[in-house]
Amino acid sequence: MKFYEDGNIPEIPNMYFIYGDGGTGKTTIAKQLPGHKLLFSFDLSSNVLIGDKDMDVVMFEEKDAPQIQQRFTNLLMRIIATDKYGTIVLDNVTALQNLVLENIDNASKDNRQNYQKLQLWFRQLGTTLKESGKTIYATAHQVDNGTNGLGGAGRFAADMNEKTFNAFTSMFDLVGRIYVKDGERLIDLDPEQGNHAKNRIDTRTLISANELLLTEEGDK
Repeated sequence: MKFYEDGNIPEIPNMYFIYGDGGTGKTTIAKQLPGHKLLFSFDLSSNVLIGDKDMDVVMFEEKDAPQIQQRFTNLLMRIIATDKYGTIVLDNVTALQNLVLENIDNASKDNRQNYQKLQLWFRQLGTTLKESGKTIYATAHQVDNGTNGLGGAGRFAADMNEKTFNAFTSMFDLVGRIYVKDGERLIDLDPEQGNHAKNRIDTRTLISANELLLTEEGDK
């Protein structure tokens, strides 16, 4: 527990969560992020970052899967403890969720308990990232639920268990869906569209993907 007198709360770097279809540029956005960056790749899809001199990459392989929670958490804590990186990227949280759930499934036969453990693990991860003092960027795939008779409202969501998604992204300042329209990459931040979205940084509800780190005043 920490107490800050007279409202002297220290500024905490922002946390960004972007989901969307494959090929929409979720991983590419990581290049925009400030400082020297470390990207955790959970699906080996980091070719777009080849040649980026300001990005280190950790790729988790098949052999890491049975111990993914421990290996990832141990490495993450070591990274947080160093000043080498200003930004941490979690590329494809959908894949991470599936790996963690597979391990939990193998440990318990109670399906309800499995998902409770999954939600708790991701809530703890979100808290750790929030307290890290680093800028955080996470990506996930999306699911298309169809129009559901709602004219498209609420059609898209991150490809994660709903409660796990809520537990994890409760710590994030911005959640948005990236998509391509007329050749332009856009990010929907408007919760009134019914999709997973929020923006606690400013009041923008729709932005170009290359404006993610801009404020309404245009400052990074």
